[in-house]
This record gives sequence, structure tokens and C-alpha cells, in this order.
Amino acid sequence: MDLVFLMNFVIDGSLLYVTAWVRGVRLRMLRLIAASAIGACYAAMMLLPQVSFMYTFAIKIVLSLLMLWTAFGFGGLQSFARHVAAFYGVNFAAAGAVLGGYYLLQSSSELWNGLWFTRSGGLGAELNIGLGLLLVLLAAGLLIYRSVLASRRQREQVRSHVAAVTVYIEEVECRCMGLVDTGNHLYDPLTRIPVMVMEAGLWREELPPSWLERIRESEVDKLVSGIGEETCAWQDRLRLVPYRGINRGTQFMLALKPDRVQIEQEGRIIETHRVLIGLDGGKLSADDVYQAIIHPSLISESKESSSQ
Repeated sequence: MDLVFLMNFVIDGSLLYVTAWVRGVRLRMLRLIAASAIGACYAAMMLLPQVSFMYTFAIKIVLSLLMLWTAFGFGGLQSFARHVAAFYGVNFAAAGAVLGGYYLLQSSSELWNGLWFTRSGGLGAELNIGLGLLLVLLAAGLLIYRSVLASRRQREQVRSHVAAVTVYIEEVECRCMGLVDTGNHLYDPLTRIPVMVMEAGLWREELPPSWLERIRESEVDKLVSGIGEETCAWQDRLRLVPYRGINRGTQFMLALKPDRVQIEQEGRIIETHRVLIGLDGGKLSADDVYQAIIHPSLISESKESSSQ
């Protein structure tokens, strides 16, 4: 009974902790211990035949609600319902991880030996899983579930600041997704025109291949000094913008002067002529959510003008 209590105390505590993380609420340690103890006591009571009547579907639902009320309090019907949904979601994810991991580690002979058929034709399965393996699979499932949710939250947060960008230069249109970065304060020092950074690879059909290679190798100054060796129709649009990199001295970024830039965000269309397109040789987003960094002044100026 003590082993059953301790095992379920750890499992219930882990499930409640991950539920609190999913809901974004702070869980007090005393409440966590009390709620885990309730679940562990209920599991340990399975060894007592006198209380077998308590192991019904309704009692299990009531007990889970009691555990959540002990851990999080009530705080309103809507908030409590979300706690319940998150708790069951975490439980199903953890149970699926344990079951999937168990069958993944089984050989075919072990798997078939654990199957049995009922007289009515039903199929049953016997799980022979040790305490250590159970805890390892449970921890792995919860960690995977948490990392997936964290990645999804991060992507959703990024997407809320993403806008569609279209750059027009003569007859060429370049479309991509851009991230509005409030930390981008890059301006042309002479004209004070804001610089929107884009991946240089988006312009591979318009720029000479050697230029793209020099941009990737951060040798823009050598590129500018060699202008004329390779023809480019946009040579009169080129600008050299100095900037200071992290833990580096002053560097230079090759920029283009577009005819106009159009930004579409949340149904608003922003169009500006006063912007430079800085070319970056790398990938701005590892998962290709965006390919440009939008200067915040382009958005704020539009908001100010619309409010006026």
C-alpha cells in the first residue's frame, strides 16, 4: 500500500504541475501536496475490498474535480472548466505516452503473450510494466507534451506580429512574410530612412551570384568596391548602411532603394516609399515563419496617421 501511495503521489503531482504550466497559473506547494495526497489515497484504497463500491466512473470524476479544486481553487466556473480540460488533456497525453512507449519496447512474442480474447469476442491486453519504466515513460511523455505546447505558444506569439510584405522595384515584385521587431532601430545615418531587413536569397534572380556569396560572407565592403565588374540593373539603387553587430565592431549592410513597400497586417494595408531594404545573407527564421524584419516605425507611423 505504501508503494502504491508513493507512486500515485508522484504521478498525480506531476500531472497537476504540468496542468498548472499549461494553464499559466502559479501552483502553491501546499495545495499541490494536498491534491496529490488525495489522489494517492484513492489509489491506495484499491487494496481494500470493503470500499470497492467507490471505484465507479462517477466517483472518479468527482475525485478528479476535488483534486483540481484543492490544487487551484474554484475561481469561477469558466476558469475551473479550463482547469478540468487541461488536466484531462495532460492525463490523456501522459497515458498515451506510457502505452506507446511500452509497446514500442516490446518484442512480438512478448506482445502476443500479453493478448487475450474474451468469450464475447473482445480483445484484451495485459501490461506488465515496472515502476521504474512507468516513471521514465511518464516523465518523457510530460516533457514532450510540454515542449510541444511551448513551441506552439512561441509560434503563435510570433505569428501575431507577422505581416505580409510586398516590395516593388521597377517591374519586380518580391513577396514574403515579415516580423514586426520593436528592437530593430536600424536607420540610414545620412537620410534617417528606416531599414527593413530581408533575406538576400529572395533576390537571387535579380542579383549576381557573386554578390549573394559576398553578402553571406559579410564582405559587402569588397562587393561595393568591385561594382562595375559585374553588371546589375539596380546599381543606382544600392546603399551601404553601417550597423554594429553583437560583440562586433561596425559592419556594413548592402541595401536597396525600392519604389514602394506594401505591408498588410490585420486587414490594414500600409504603403510607404521612405524605406530601404537591407539584405541579410542568412536565414532570419529557422522555421521559415518570416523572411523579413519590419522596422517598427513603418507600423507606428501608419497608426499615427490613421488616428489623425
